[in-house]
Amino acid sequence: MKEETETYRETNDRTHTDPDAEDGEAPIESTPETEPEEPTPTSQPKASEGIFDDSVVYVTTQGSVVGATGGRITVAIKGEGLLASFPMGQLDTINIFGNIQFTTQFVARANEHGIVLNYFTQFGKYRGSFIPERNTIAEVRRRQYALGGKQALLIAQKIVQGKIRNSRTFLGRKGVTGTEKLADLEARTQAAQTMDELRGIEGEAASIYFSLLDGCLVGDWTFAKRTRRPPEDHINSLLSLTYTMMNNEVLSALRQYNLDPFLGVMHADRHGRPALALDLQEEFRPIFCDAFAIRLINQGVLTHDDFAKNNHLKDYAFKKYLGKYDDYMKEEFKHPKFGYTVSRRKAVRMQAILLRKAIVGELDEYYPLIFKR
Repeated sequence: MKEETETYRETNDRTHTDPDAEDGEAPIESTPETEPEEPTPTSQPKASEGIFDDSVVYVTTQGSVVGATGGRITVAIKGEGLLASFPMGQLDTINIFGNIQFTTQFVARANEHGIVLNYFTQFGKYRGSFIPERNTIAEVRRRQYALGGKQALLIAQKIVQGKIRNSRTFLGRKGVTGTEKLADLEARTQAAQTMDELRGIEGEAASIYFSLLDGCLVGDWTFAKRTRRPPEDHINSLLSLTYTMMNNEVLSALRQYNLDPFLGVMHADRHGRPALALDLQEEFRPIFCDAFAIRLINQGVLTHDDFAKNNHLKDYAFKKYLGKYDDYMKEEFKHPKFGYTVSRRKAVRMQAILLRKAIVGELDEYYPLIFKR
């Protein structure tokens, strides 16, 4: 039903399937195989079920119109009638993707109730926002700008811990050994006393991880070292491209939850640098980005012939890459912490919600997306 799949709140999905990310080897074109369903953990605190906002609405049905009737926000489409409606007083953000229209009555009511309207292209690129006179952005941004000291360090520790754990997991899935030092560095993240010490741990872990990455590749592909600006070979070019694609995903997610993507927790602020997006992206690099790039290579979806002399993908190969990437982000897995099924794209948004809640103090700590197997 369109109401459920294309116009929806950020709510908990209660179906269960095993993640394709568990093995990383399923063909990109096919639906991941599922194993016997596991029961919902009965010991999971009920409080965790309400951790995700139901105050954010996504409208993606092309050609639909957002309006206001009585005390409700409505989404309708000509010839099909009402798709969905939501109580006006329970919303604070509406995210619109692509060719979506809205009425002047809606704008007036949104301004009155302090509802933020964020505009994105159909594919998630941020275009702008309507900020009402009374809105929730100011308080979120105030908390974000005031973040520092111990609170910032605690969030950064969790981010780096998640990245290193996911690095170990990805290497383990590929049968790569020699990750003991990564386990030691993961444990050291929680003892770091300063941000510089934590950055040193992260840098050392990244160096070890990339020294082992060659063991994940098959055929005539090799990985010697990480290079960028510009990448010096095909594999580095593919990694850089995928990191850029993921950065766009994270930027979009942060915008949707009214965080400033340019004010970081761990990455230093620099003009034009989306420091917070780079922070949040860290935990996704090995388990989403590197896993995707290496899957394309190992399954022969991309070959050396698909790259130009400058190491960039040729036009036809880039179009193929974009299609495979979008399919990959739509693939679903069972969330390792919350136990319900999400797509990779939704998982990124969930982490943006958790980061926002940790920043504004609604959660005592940040919970990174961690895969232990």
